Amino acid sequence: MDDDIALDPQFAERFKREARPPCQLYLISPDRYDPGFPEQLKAALGAGPVAAFQLRLKGVEDVEILRAGAALKPILAAYDVAFILNDRADLAKELGADGVHLGQSDGSVAEARSLLGHDAQIGVTCHDSRHFAMEGTEAGADYVAFGAFYPTATKETTHRPDPSILSWWTTISEIPCVAIGGITPENAAPLVAAGADFLAVCGAVWAHPQGPAAGVKAFQGILEQTS
Repeated sequence: MDDDIALDPQFAERFKREARPPCQLYLISPDRYDPGFPEQLKAALGAGPVAAFQLRLKGVEDVEILRAGAALKPILAAYDVAFILNDRADLAKELGADGVHLGQSDGSVAEARSLLGHDAQIGVTCHDSRHFAMEGTEAGADYVAFGAFYPTATKETTHRPDPSILSWWTTISEIPCVAIGGITPENAAPLVAAGADFLAVCGAVWAHPQGPAAGVKAFQGILEQTS
């Protein structure tokens, strides 16, 4: 297994990496949905470019996920933002979402692909594992997600990859990679420089003191500086 051999932090420096599109923002919802959230989402999406939005609600009934997804889907479509559902390929199918994000225990990429079809965007959580990333893309995943890179209150984490895993991935693969975990405008630049194709962010936007629009704008400044 690749992870049995330590990753050389300078691995990517020995190769010429192909140019990739500038890093983009991937928003993740709070883990609880309230009736005011659609307006917060509109404010965030209106503040700057966002590539994707993941609905990740925890500890709620399926009907609540479906109700939230139905309310948010037309907003995301209006801003041309991909709608990704966390964990549940079956509910993504029912909602007509653009795709699903799978954790390591949330079912196989092959099953999700069979259910959702060829055009669905399927992402996989890879933590700090090169093996999981290779395995996921061999199964047909459209992107891989590494993290948590920094401490986060959003979810319990036990993995803390080095940013060099992003450089390694973008050296060996054309498949996009997502950096996730405790990312803020203050600590995002090293991840962008290392090669992240997307920054997955949650609290830094929704809990921003000046509101979600200010949170998105703060990240756009980082992405523009490092693109």
